[in-house]
Amino acid sequence: MNDELSRLIALQEFDTELTGFDREAERLRQEQAARELAAKDREAQAGLCRARAAELEQSRETLRAGGAEAAERIKERQVKMMQVQTSREHQALLKEIEDAKKQIRDTEEQMLQAEEDAEAELKRAAELEQLCKGELKLLAEEAKKTEEAVRQIAARRAEVEASRSQLAKEISAAQLKRYDKLLVKRKGLAVVRIIAGVCQGCFMTVPPQQFNLVRKGGEICSCPACQRILYYKADPNQPETMAPVRSQLEDLYEAEEDDEDELTE
Repeated sequence: MNDELSRLIALQEFDTELTGFDREAERLRQEQAARELAAKDREAQAGLCRARAAELEQSRETLRAGGAEAAERIKERQVKMMQVQTSREHQALLKEIEDAKKQIRDTEEQMLQAEEDAEAELKRAAELEQLCKGELKLLAEEAKKTEEAVRQIAARRAEVEASRSQLAKEISAAQLKRYDKLLVKRKGLAVVRIIAGVCQGCFMTVPPQQFNLVRKGGEICSCPACQRILYYKADPNQPETMAPVRSQLEDLYEAEEDDEDELTE
């Protein structure tokens, strides 16, 4: 196999490994952030529960004041009943007294319900706070583990990056420039294997003559469709014959001409 091609393949392997490091570190950070967010959400829920309990307690005070006012009206109406002289006035005062008594009964029921609801909110708040307390302790431990894991990934990444930089110096400037452009344009995949005549980057079938050139490995060949650098590696589990050429290949070549011109600049 062409030495330059071998170096490009190795360079792609380094870049793939570096991308994997970045993804793993980001995954660990996101998982830690999600755990912290969940703990904060529970903490916020506990705060809302206590706020609702306070509102319910305030409503109980308002109801209690209303009940006291109704009781005072009853006393006043009872005093007036000793002073009225007509049956109509007497009946009117009786109705006011009964209405006040009903208000007191309704108020007592509402106060009891508010008290029960407030107790339920406070209980829920206590449960959430206890849960948060345990989670915060666990989060501190997990944060240390995540930090250490990310540190190890960074250390390993630095080693691989150093090896990659050294290898890049051994590749011609023109090929390295083309490789770097492909790496960006093809989302991190500049060098790909060809299997049964099919590019494993765009999964299009290359012409037979092109496939034979890639198999020989004497020169650096590119996929006519996606311009990725191709290499061949024998695999006993894969057929040696080419896959059928797709009928749309010529149209795709024309559509990719602009990309090829840009990469060869």
